[in-house]
Amino acid sequence: MKVLTKIKMVALRVWRAKALKYVVVCVIGVLTVGFLDENSAWSHVKYQQRIAELDEEIAAYRESSARDQAQIRALDRNPKAMEKIARERYFMKADDEDIFVLSDDDRAVTPTATDHATIE
Repeated sequence: MKVLTKIKMVALRVWRAKALKYVVVCVIGVLTVGFLDENSAWSHVKYQQRIAELDEEIAAYRESSARDQAQIRALDRNPKAMEKIARERYFMKADDEDIFVLSDDDRAVTPTATDHATIE
């Protein structure tokens, strides 16, 4: 009880001081506007960082789009380019050739009949 009374007395002394009262209110206002409010300066900084990230992403998509548009124009002009893409991406082949696809993917090991004890 003594502690609460002392805190109350200190708070009243601080509140009665003319200059200190304004300082406390200003500090609370700055903290509210700077950090606690949803439109605070802190949120503004975070939004600016997010905008910068999105601008970089837009630039990457525009570059990719330009590259794809150039590839589409090349496909329209040159039938050999279409054949090259068909061979590389879709593994299509001519009538007189064979295709061997080599893969680095690790295949999942399928359990055998003797491995049932280790599965559980």
